[in-house]
Amino acid sequence: MNEPNRDYDYIVRTKKKDFSKADELFNIRYARTARSFHRQIPGYRMTPLRSLPHLAQMLGVGGIYVKDEAQRLELNSFKVMGGSFAIYRFIQKRLGIPDEQMSFDYLVSKECHDKLGDITFASATDGNHGRGIAWASMVLGHKCEIYVHKETSQARIDAIARYGARVTVVDGNYDDAVRQVAIDAKKNGWEIISDTSWDGYTEIPTWIMQGYTTIMLECQEQFAGLGIIRPTHVFIQAGVGALAAATIGFYASLFKDDPPKFVVVEPDKAACVFETAKYNDGELHSVKGDLDTIMAGLACGDPSPIAWEVLDGTADVFMKVPDYTAARGMRILATPLKGDPFVISGESGAVTLGALYSMVTEPGSEGLIKVLGIDKNSNILCINTEGNTDPTHFRQLVWDGLDAVPKQYLTRK
Repeated sequence: MNEPNRDYDYIVRTKKKDFSKADELFNIRYARTARSFHRQIPGYRMTPLRSLPHLAQMLGVGGIYVKDEAQRLELNSFKVMGGSFAIYRFIQKRLGIPDEQMSFDYLVSKECHDKLGDITFASATDGNHGRGIAWASMVLGHKCEIYVHKETSQARIDAIARYGARVTVVDGNYDDAVRQVAIDAKKNGWEIISDTSWDGYTEIPTWIMQGYTTIMLECQEQFAGLGIIRPTHVFIQAGVGALAAATIGFYASLFKDDPPKFVVVEPDKAACVFETAKYNDGELHSVKGDLDTIMAGLACGDPSPIAWEVLDGTADVFMKVPDYTAARGMRILATPLKGDPFVISGESGAVTLGALYSMVTEPGSEGLIKVLGIDKNSNILCINTEGNTDPTHFRQLVWDGLDAVPKQYLTRK
């Protein structure tokens, strides 16, 4: 169902919903366990849920809410929630200690380190996940090896190294870095903490996704404070699909009888989840090449199998959008309507708001809006997954107008 003259593409899923995998992996019990751990981390606090009432009025919807993960700890990104919880689970399993006996204080204790011995955690990253693993490793007193691809900016590399990790640059894209760290970890005895899964490697990526559910549990507490039972729509970005699966899985499990509508958004130059949904043949489909998108955190060519198992049965719409969509989302958040809050968002963090804005304001999207039931009663949730993680590029986009909106899609009102 694609209207003419659209600069984005989308797929509406018509298959029968299956929430069984979502309920298996992301029921409320797992979210409460993750939240209990995260609350013990020094500096933890609930990140804001920003309401944009004036933008909502302009777009003719009931409410637009942005969960601002740029305020998460000192990491400027949501990723630390998954990585830290996965390391917690890894140590817990290694030592055979139940949840009721585990604590953050124990993880940093001499007793814990003596029992564990020398451990090096390793991962591939586009930037934010690696910074989260490096930070968690440093805080817990372990070594860390992070692999990045050749297009990773120096600002992102420096941000990882700042937390004591050794950073290796791989001559290839993100998926090449994933493959290389797996080879080197096996050779060196490192423990991989990856947010994507592959054959024989699903447990740790599942723990990472479960760690993300703390974010949604916070959202629900914040919505309750506003008198809102749940969002009617969730727009969520995807790289390998881990955050999307965790977000949608949490809401699908919690509201089985009346779930929100779920929209998964990807860059059009790295839309591996979209491609998998498009073929709909039971196989995973990859995107090859340099994955040259400004959305560095979403520049992934291979979808996570375990994430796709969740998304395949739960998502309503898959979208792929051009880079200017993310740039416009950044500018909307950085220069809000009078009375709406100012939000600092990076490219990957702003793409969902940009996609919503394009959908509602540009002609030709009426069919999609109707399918999703977006109207004056809709309360729409987006997650700002990152703040200003690459200052030079941020200024080029927000100050200098890089990746401008094409003339035919400019705001008309």
